Amino acid sequence: MSLLDVQDLTVEFPTRRGVLRALDGVSFSIEAGEVLGVVGESGAGKSLTGAAIIGLLEPPGRVAGGRILLDGARIDDLPADRMRAIRGKQIGAIFQDPLTTLNPLYSIGRQLVETIQTHLRLSDRDARARAVKWLEDVGIPAARERIDAYPHEFSGGMRQRVVIALALCAEPRLVIADEPTTALDVSIQAQIIALLKNLAREHGTSVMLVTHDMGVIAETADRVAVMYAGRIAEIGPVREVVKHPAHPYSEGLMGSIPSLTHRVERLRQIDGAMPRLTAIPQGCAFNPRCEKVFDRCRVERPDLMEAGRSRAACWLYAAENAHV
Repeated sequence: MSLLDVQDLTVEFPTRRGVLRALDGVSFSIEAGEVLGVVGESGAGKSLTGAAIIGLLEPPGRVAGGRILLDGARIDDLPADRMRAIRGKQIGAIFQDPLTTLNPLYSIGRQLVETIQTHLRLSDRDARARAVKWLEDVGIPAARERIDAYPHEFSGGMRQRVVIALALCAEPRLVIADEPTTALDVSIQAQIIALLKNLAREHGTSVMLVTHDMGVIAETADRVAVMYAGRIAEIGPVREVVKHPAHPYSEGLMGSIPSLTHRVERLRQIDGAMPRLTAIPQGCAFNPRCEKVFDRCRVERPDLMEAGRSRAACWLYAAENAHV
């Protein structure tokens, strides 16, 4: 059984002009200890998927269909107090900007100790010792001396490490990491990536890593889901999707990444832009930008289907179109 199982997830936003469907039938699973990368352009639905899983959708957004299962138990329909108990203890969250997570008025140690004691029955002394240990684990130098410092006394990279410690200190089984390295310089990014990989390997923590950076995905993830216009366009082993992308959108994304081994005069680009939620085209949402489009793409929406070692939502892989 998968640790996380998302089945046909649909998220809607009621507006005065009607209901906007932001996620439309998203399905995937994450195994224990696995890192699943979720990639796509801005507005594809990556962060929204993570927010739905941890029960932090901004009103009036709501889960309008599908199910989210954690270790076989449904969590998308739980009351707010039950979901709060799951957040932190079973699901941790790492956000892009550490200053939105950390309270500037409380010391780092107080925030860690409070989080630990909320989810684990530990004395003040034991909780503090555990907080120091987590700060050491995420690479904070002189953690025992710095535990009583305040967020503003840390650099951006160190604050992000503290946020990771805060997300993991109750030892959740799943971590939703939403653009955790975007605001950091490249050397710090590499350290945070290595940290996430080690935590998955050593603690058996599953990670859903949301990012628009394919370099981060290639370095960190076991599998990758490519999202487009609120749906999954392709999902498969990260090496397969990077080296042999099946969906034309994935192909365009991979073609836009500079290579260290092959010199090219000009990187590929995907013409056009992702459609607005109010103007999702009929059929495959990618069809107006696709170089391989044919008639069926314009009228009928494809579901994920076998495409080599990946699965792609593309009519090129329907049995009757295998020759196209």
